[in-house]
Amino acid sequence: MSTAAQPYPFSSLAKIPPVRPTTSTVPREPLLKGKGLMQHLTETLATPEKRKWLDTYFARRHPLRILPGSVLTVGLGHTPSNFSGVLLSVRRRGLGTSFLLRNVINRTGVEMQFFVCSPHLKSIKILQRATTKANKSGPRIRRVKLFYLRDSPEKMSAISAGVRG
Repeated sequence: MSTAAQPYPFSSLAKIPPVRPTTSTVPREPLLKGKGLMQHLTETLATPEKRKWLDTYFARRHPLRILPGSVLTVGLGHTPSNFSGVLLSVRRRGLGTSFLLRNVINRTGVEMQFFVCSPHLKSIKILQRATTKANKSGPRIRRVKLFYLRDSPEKMSAISAGVRG
C-alpha cells in the first residue's frame, strides 16, 4: 500500500488518508527521567502512618474506629495550629477518605473538612470517644451523620463537654 492519499471509489472529492505505522513502545524522554504518572502516584499515596489511620480509625468494623460524636484534635502542618471539634461525619473513599469537624469559636460555628491522606494533616488525637454498645462512657450517638448539630449548638456543646443525653 502506498503512503499517498488514495481516492475514494464512490466519490472523486473524498480522499482516504494514508495509514501511519503505529508508534513504538519505547517510553518517551520525560518518562525515562522519572517524570510521569508513577512519580506522581508515589509522591501522593498515603504514608505508612496515614495508611494505619485508614485501617484503624476510619475502617467500618475496627474496634478502635472513630465514631461520629467523638471529640478530636487535628494537627495541621501548613499552619502551626490545631483544630478541635466534634466529628460530624466520615466519608470513606479509600485514599480520598475525609472527615468533618465542627466547633463553635467566638459564638460562630466553624466546620472544617480534612482529608486523611493530605500532606497538611500531621496528627489526629482522640480526646473523647462516642458511645457504642460495648463502650458505655461518653455521649450516646444514634446517627451516622450528625448534621442536626448545626442547628442546635447547645447539643453540640453538651457532646463536647461529655454530658450524657
